[in-house]
Amino acid sequence: MSNKEILRMLEKDAKLTHEQIATMTGTSTTDVSQIIKQAEEDRVIVKYKTLINWNKVGNEHVWALVEVKITPQREVGFDAIAERIYKFDEARTVYLMSGTYDLAVVVEGRTMQEIAEFVTRKLAPIEGVTGTVSHFVLRRYKEDGEIFDTKEEGKRQAVIL
Repeated sequence: MSNKEILRMLEKDAKLTHEQIATMTGTSTTDVSQIIKQAEEDRVIVKYKTLINWNKVGNEHVWALVEVKITPQREVGFDAIAERIYKFDEARTVYLMSGTYDLAVVVEGRTMQEIAEFVTRKLAPIEGVTGTVSHFVLRRYKEDGEIFDTKEEGKRQAVIL
């Protein structure tokens, strides 16, 4: 069993215990524990995460993908501006992109207005930001490989020819 296989198992289900992984891989629990501990220390494992469907608990969140065009800075390129952006609590994810814009920023807020305020008051005024385009998430179907709402098999609409 390779370290990568153990990491893939944890990525798919972070609730797996070391004992379960050992049983599934035929590896000793001690070896599994050491592999995971080393991966955590090396920041190969960055965080254990729970994916919540907030709509089911009545605590809706608004999400937006904000495209950001920036002018790279001498000696540091995109990194300095990206760092300023990812330090904001509202910025949940920041990616450097290829294509028509430079950064993709996933933003979370309680309302569309809250996200708009973040973009206009905090994000757009950053020196080096030359433009933003916001796309609001209307519905999450699948995230991190997980489907949010599955339809029951028996509830398919009949097609009449």
